[in-house]
Order: sequence, then structure tokens, then C-alpha cells
Amino acid sequence: MTPLLAILTIIYIMSAVGLAVFSGAIFVLIVLWVIHRNNKPTLPHIPDADLPPVLIQLPIYNEKFVVRQLLQAMIALDYPKDRLYIQILDDSTDDTVNIIADLIRHYQRAGWQMTHVRRPQRVEYKAGALQYGLGENDAPFIAIFDADFVPAPDFLRQTIPYFLTNPQIGIVQGRWAHLNAEQNLITRSQAMSVDGHFVIEQTARSRGGLLLSFNGTAGVWRRSCIEDAGGWTAQTTAEDLDLSFRAQMRGWKVLYLPDVAVPAELPPQIAAYKAQQSRWAKGVTQNLFRLLPNLWRSEHLNIFQKIMATIHLFQYVTQVWLLILTILNPVLMLTGVLQTLPLAPLGLLGLAAPIMYVISQHQLYDNWISRLIAFPVLLAIGSGVMFTNTIGVIEAITRRPNNIKRTPKFSGGAWASNQYALSTDWTIFCEIALTLYTASAGILAISYMPTLIPLYAMQAYGFGTIVFWGMMQERQRTRMKMQPVATTGGD
Repeated sequence: MTPLLAILTIIYIMSAVGLAVFSGAIFVLIVLWVIHRNNKPTLPHIPDADLPPVLIQLPIYNEKFVVRQLLQAMIALDYPKDRLYIQILDDSTDDTVNIIADLIRHYQRAGWQMTHVRRPQRVEYKAGALQYGLGENDAPFIAIFDADFVPAPDFLRQTIPYFLTNPQIGIVQGRWAHLNAEQNLITRSQAMSVDGHFVIEQTARSRGGLLLSFNGTAGVWRRSCIEDAGGWTAQTTAEDLDLSFRAQMRGWKVLYLPDVAVPAELPPQIAAYKAQQSRWAKGVTQNLFRLLPNLWRSEHLNIFQKIMATIHLFQYVTQVWLLILTILNPVLMLTGVLQTLPLAPLGLLGLAAPIMYVISQHQLYDNWISRLIAFPVLLAIGSGVMFTNTIGVIEAITRRPNNIKRTPKFSGGAWASNQYALSTDWTIFCEIALTLYTASAGILAISYMPTLIPLYAMQAYGFGTIVFWGMMQERQRTRMKMQPVATTGGD
């Protein structure tokens, strides 16, 4: 074996071991979920007279198609009106500003305590807006909703009482549900992925005593928890994970309520989905370097909590490891090295995520079997975004400045004619190359290692699907661009 081949083999083995550890952690979460799935907290009874003031923060940036729906959901909340403060943190640069101003005037005349907060400069993105808004109101509890989330009227009554009976609780997080899961195959597959995270992972972490991240929206914070943990910061594009981990490292608890579902919009456009996932990959990896030293020094965490939190922070580094395996597989196969490596355990551990998705669908839906038809699409996009997620991880490692692209919202309408739709970027050419590369590897595997043909076929299918959708949707967007711009509902 040449020195170069030896180095490549070591890199391959290290990446495979990293993936095995991460997949093993998913099995641990599944076991914790099975053990604790019925350990539901009892909602405390709090008389209306004892309910505290709540500030609702709504960070907005160019969301004219969903902001009306958002404010309607806020005024529908069943909570004492004199203790509810609605704060629209509006950094918009388009006519969303005027829409919000008109709505606020209307609701203020009806007696709602609603304010339109416009910062002098849009600095530090969402984190900066949230921190700025805290200085405008001193309510002891803060609920946060992104522009496309529609909480049920009883959301605050289902969350606030827990704070009043347990002073250690700093965050109460609800479960993300879906407004447009059936819009297309892209949204159907995303819904399955989101369900797996919120039904299994978050429940297991919360009830198993592990660290879990605030999901950026559909949750409530205790103000003193935010202040004690150091407040919001935009040093990472995942400010939600950052602040919630810092809070837990100081001893605060996060309560996750899977039965408190808050539906939201899933990106129906593949370019928007890729941008969202890459941003999350960058943010989580930034937090890996930002939080890991303090995580292991924390006196409030035991060794199991620290190990599982570390694996959590590595979740998008797995995309780099997957890409390394994808690139090196054919090389090591042709040189005969791959045939000597024990890969069977990695394949078995790889079943963890599919099992998690199946369980989540069974838990949430009566028609869970028919919903599994989206699973092949989930496999495709999960594999296909490997490259763009790796770009996000590399940007975090190289400390590239944050330039956040928000995920466009279309209010369930025709996204292609919408002015917020994203265009396809240069990454599609790399995805084309990876499609051809993995397809060629599959052909070579017929002669060298037939057992790998399904793997290469799945990878070529994943990259090819991303390319196909990207090209078709870009063609659709370009064609619709010549038609009148949508003005309501994304249509």
C-alpha cells in the first residue's frame, strides 16, 4: 500500500467510525424515547388572576405573504388581553413594512397592545432583533414565533403554567407541525424528517435529561434565563441552539411538549430547502467550536449529557464524513482496499434514522403506512444536500462571515411566480458531477464489488433528484418571472 493510499484509508476509516458513532447515538435516543414516551408532564392549573405578563416577539424580514396570517393567530390567543404584549420586530425592506403598519393601527384601535419595532440598522439579523426588542419591554416571559408559524389559541395556556410551578425551567418548546406537508414531494419528505426530530429526538432528550436545543420558534423563554445565559448573539447562524445550550450549561432546564403542536410552512422549493439546510449546517458547526470547551467544563452536566451533547453538535459534520466516503469509495474499491474493510456494522447502524422516521409517522398519523411513500424522496434529498451542507460546515470551520439568506415563505401558494423565490446557484454543477461520479462507481461495482451497487445507485439517485428538481424548478421560476408578480397569498 502506497503512503497516499494509506492516508486515504485512514481518512475513510475515521469518517466511517464517526458516522457509526452518530448513528449509534440515534439508537440511544430511540431507546430513551421508548422508555420515557409515556412520561408526560401534568399541566399545572393556574388561575387567570395569577397568569403573568407575556411578550410575544415576532421577528419579520420581508414576509408580506404570511404576516397577516401571523398577526391573526396572535390576537386569537386565549390569554388575558391586558397581560399580552405583541412586538413585531420588523427589519423588512419591502412593502411588508406598510402592511404591518396598517395591521397594527387596526389592532391597536381594537385595544391590542401591539408595537411595530423598526431598528435603526439591521445588525446581527434575527438574534439582533430579538435582543433589541427585549429592551423595549420588561415582561418576564417571552414567546417567539417566526413569520410562518400559526399557534393554536391555547398555546400560552399550555406552556406558561409550567414556568410558574418550576423555577428551574428556562424554556418551554412546542413541536413543529406542518401547514403545507402535502404541497409536493419535497414538502412531504421534509415533514417526515421534521417529525422524526420532534417526535423522537426532542422527546428523548427532554425526558431523558439530555441537552436539547431551542428550535428558534414556537417556544417560550423566561427572561431571567436569557439574561443569565448572556443574551442573544449573532456570532452563529444558529442563535437558538447557542443560547439554549448556554442556558442549560448554567443549570436551566428545557421542557419539550410534543403535544403542543404549532404548524408552519415547509419550503416547497429545492433551492430554498438547500439554503436553509446549509445555513443550519453552518450554525450548528459554529456552535461546535463555540460551545464545546465550556460544555465539558460545565459543573451542571454529567458525563452522559456531555457525550450526547457533543454528538449533537457534530450532527452536520456527518455530512462531510458522508461526502468523504462517497468520494473515496470508488478509489478504495478499485485498489482492493474497500473489500478488506468490515463495513457491515456501519450498514446496520445506518438503519437508525429510517427506524426513527417510521416510529414518528406511526405516532402522529393514522395513515402512517401510506405516508411512508415519501420515504424514498427523503432518502434522495437527504443524500442530495450532502454537498451544500458540507459547504456550510466548511464555512463554519474557515470562519467565513455570516450572510444569512432567510427561507422564503409563500403562504402555501404558487412559489414559482413569487418574488421571494430563490434562483439555482453554482452548486448544481457540483451536484451534476457527483451524480455522474456515483453512477460511474455503480457501473464499476458490477465487476469489483457488486454488494455496493445499491449504495451507489442510491447516491446517484439522491444527487440526480436534487439536480432534476433544481433544473426543473429553475426553469419554472424563470418562465413565471415574465408574468405579473404575486400580490396576495403567493399566487
